Amino acid sequence: QLVESGGGLVQPGGSLRLSCAASGFTLDSYLVGWFRQAPGKIREGISCISSSDGGTYYADSVKGRFTISRDSAKNTVYLQMNNLKPEDTAVYYCAADTSVTLTTWTFTPLYDYWGQGTQVTVSS
Repeated sequence: QLVESGGGLVQPGGSLRLSCAASGFTLDSYLVGWFRQAPGKIREGISCISSSDGGTYYADSVKGRFTISRDSAKNTVYLQMNNLKPEDTAVYYCAADTSVTLTTWTFTPLYDYWGQGTQVTVSS
């Protein structure tokens, strides 16, 4: 099971840190992706962190503003979001899978585990 937390309402330019906590399995063995879905839009991959070497990837829309990281002791992956913009408003989801790679991580049907989502709203 994956559980996201940390969403909320923030003003433009503000920051939030999302958490993706796993239970029942060790998240270190999984590639973890963060996705978001705005109303009327498809779910898009914004960042991932690999299980093997900790390699990371960011979509151009969040590069330089978002940082993904792991805390093995807490079995949790984080998404630090800085300089938030209104266009970042969406429901954010984390997902995990052992077979997804850095070349396939945006394909949502490949993931075995999904969280329930957490709402992020960027507005003044």
